[in-house]
Amino acid sequence: MMRSFFLAAGFALLTLPAFAATQAEAEAAVAAAAAAEAEAIAAKAAWTTTESALADAKKAIAAGKWDQAKAAADEALAMARLSIEQANEQKTVWRNAVFR
Repeated sequence: MMRSFFLAAGFALLTLPAFAATQAEAEAAVAAAAAAEAEAIAAKAAWTTTESALADAKKAIAAGKWDQAKAAADEALAMARLSIEQANEQKTVWRNAVFR
């Protein structure tokens, strides 16, 4: 329970804009998020919200809104990592729910 709380708090912090992002930072964030999403898809654990946030980041890049793009990419990256973590936990946790 506490782990979920700290993950949620960390996720919330990632979505806060800190400083003005450069084009290179925004593009690097989008690339990292896309790689994490590809890993989540390969694990069959992708969330639709991750795809949506990544699409928003790509639109912001096209519009030259680097801060918005980086924030959306950071959000997508966090969601992709959480979806992978959830999938890994569910590989073993389901056994506790099975009646014996």
